[in-house]
Amino acid sequence: MHPETLVRDHTIYACVMGSRAFGLATDGSDTDRRGVFLAPTALFWRFDKPPTHVEGPLEEQFSWELERFCELALRANPNILECLHSPLVEYVDDTGRELLELREAFLSRQALETFTRYALGQRKKLEADVRAHGVPRWKHAMHLLRLLASARDLLRTGRLTIDVGDGRAALLEVKRGEVPWPEVESRMTRLSREAEDAAHHSPLPAEPDRRRVEDFLIRVRRSSALQPGPYDEGVQGVVGARSVGQR
Repeated sequence: MHPETLVRDHTIYACVMGSRAFGLATDGSDTDRRGVFLAPTALFWRFDKPPTHVEGPLEEQFSWELERFCELALRANPNILECLHSPLVEYVDDTGRELLELREAFLSRQALETFTRYALGQRKKLEADVRAHGVPRWKHAMHLLRLLASARDLLRTGRLTIDVGDGRAALLEVKRGEVPWPEVESRMTRLSREAEDAAHHSPLPAEPDRRRVEDFLIRVRRSSALQPGPYDEGVQGVVGARSVGQR
């Protein structure tokens, strides 16, 4: 099965991310689309497994296979967790709605480490730009501040909020280069410290609910295995025969 066919025919959840989801879009902002597809279970019984992710077919579109998506979400990957909480949902089916109902199961205090580690890597890149060119990439600086504020608020409240709300104006000032770099650095340092402080009293659990997520994945894989399809009629016939025999 062609990778783009998996996205076209088996997507369970699709949303818009990036500046449009964060409430930071301006004229000319791209539309970044992200999604999750459920590869038919029969495809996993072949030597050639379905892909863990697919780029396209639209520009700025990227999708993950459900299992890979869940793995990354359980590790508190910032991009994945934010994708689950996008306010701009373009498509969701029944399985996708079940996935969205699991959003809280993925959240834990591990977010402090993953968000902070990602932010540190981005900050080092910005500092390298300043050393080389005298200024950072201001758009990246803006998004780093947004990410740090999001992590802090997640740890404080137990909820992941994507839209920056009242913070929009201040962040766009950074994007336009209107805030001196030392002040931007100071804001980053303060937000990192506030996130660490929040982790000590966070309502989030220490670990995500891996068992609950795994039960969901097993259930949807089993349901997919029992569905007839053109990808492996021989295997489906065996599954169907076994199902009848077990009744």
